[in-house]
Amino acid sequence: MNGTTPPVVFSFQTWVGLFSEFSALTPDQGAAYFMRATGSFAANSCSNPANADGRLSYLLYLATSHVAWLACPKDANGNPSATGTAASPLVGRISQAAEGSVNLTLELEAGADTNQLLAYLSQTKYGQEYSAAIASYRTARYLARPTLVVNGIYPGTWLPGRWGT
Repeated sequence: MNGTTPPVVFSFQTWVGLFSEFSALTPDQGAAYFMRATGSFAANSCSNPANADGRLSYLLYLATSHVAWLACPKDANGNPSATGTAASPLVGRISQAAEGSVNLTLELEAGADTNQLLAYLSQTKYGQEYSAAIASYRTARYLARPTLVVNGIYPGTWLPGRWGT
């Protein structure tokens, strides 16, 4: 596979098979949500570590479901629909709510140390599952390259009295 061909090609049937709640959407809507997910926070590339593990397609479909749930039209019952009420313009989790004169406070970042991506993903069950599934890929693994010194002097070899000098 060359570097320009994405390893996962969107399949509406596979996506709906995994997440049947999106079956009322059209294949074009599904493909658009897949494009949004892979273009913003879920890399559809051969260098993605999940590609080597064989988990990339499922993770991309989870990311697609997250984007779809946030952006797709909803029917009268709040279920995804090809047509219906537009998605809510509100963004974030509800941090405060009051019933009298209906007050609602939303926040996207729960604290100063919260990662913005994780805060964004916490808005849906699909995002939460995606976040948990990619946790092992978010750890830093620093591998230092060895430093080669040509004709170097090793510490201790030049000191007087060492090794017979």
